[in-house]
Amino acid sequence: MAASKPLVIVTRKLPDAIETRMRELFDARLNVDDHPMDQAELIEAVQKADVLVPTITDRIDSKVIVRAGPRLKLIANFGTGVDNIDVATALDKGITVTNTPGVLTEDTADMTMALILAVPRRVVEGNDELRAEHFHGWSPMWMLGQRIWGKRLGIVGMGRIGQAVARRAKAFGLQIHYHNRKPVHGGIEQELEATYWDSLDQMLARMDIVSINCPHTPGTYHLLSARRLKLMKPTAYIVNTARGEVIDENALARMLEAGQLAGAGLDVFEHEPSVNPKLLKLKNVVLLPHMGSATIEGRIDMGEKVIINIKTFADGHKPPDRVIPAML
Repeated sequence: MAASKPLVIVTRKLPDAIETRMRELFDARLNVDDHPMDQAELIEAVQKADVLVPTITDRIDSKVIVRAGPRLKLIANFGTGVDNIDVATALDKGITVTNTPGVLTEDTADMTMALILAVPRRVVEGNDELRAEHFHGWSPMWMLGQRIWGKRLGIVGMGRIGQAVARRAKAFGLQIHYHNRKPVHGGIEQELEATYWDSLDQMLARMDIVSINCPHTPGTYHLLSARRLKLMKPTAYIVNTARGEVIDENALARMLEAGQLAGAGLDVFEHEPSVNPKLLKLKNVVLLPHMGSATIEGRIDMGEKVIINIKTFADGHKPPDRVIPAML
């Protein structure tokens, strides 16, 4: 990388404090109007940048990476997930990839817990009924939901976020179950009073609420397939704040419509920003526009991690948040 300030191209609008600091440290080219870059613009960016700072909505696939110029040596992703980047192709071209792990754990866990509460208790549906002037006074049988205290929560993916969800859910009286590639440390399992299931199929069949908290990788694409969704109890709820691709969305929509599942809380979708029209029509589904990590503090923390990764790399050292293929 050049001895002068590296040319850093940022694909989307970031918090003012982060953009200001980037301008101070780097030759930063910002996306002031926050328009999503198309493939041609991304290719133009990688052809002249030393560092590209994309977000999860930018598809940095092999078609973009192979067109990268000789100066591009770092892709510093503004986000934890890197399923938007062809990491293998980048590494083959000698381009380092970094992300921003850890900073969104509590925010995403908060949103997950909010959906776990909102869907069984029909919070959004109740709000809609009130605004539609359908509330004519308290009635003992109106807007009945399901109690969550004492119910079984099955967490798919017991990483940082999954564990943070478990801590919150335990405080609400839920029994914690989880499926992961391997059991978590015994001390964590004991703290959470969590039950490990080696078989995802067996866990799904027994849970009252299922929370998806695993990353999207080739191995987790449609992990909750139509077959697995059918294993769940018709009284069960499903919450997803991870990635939409982990669930077969068409199958989920059909089952919710047919009453084969009690409800769902979804912050992510398989074909974002498009949402399955069937989901939009259902009252037993809470839909959010991918806002699980959307806090001011979280965005600033993400930006600071990006800056640290770039500065460390520019100074000739290995950045702290390098993405290694074995991690995916």
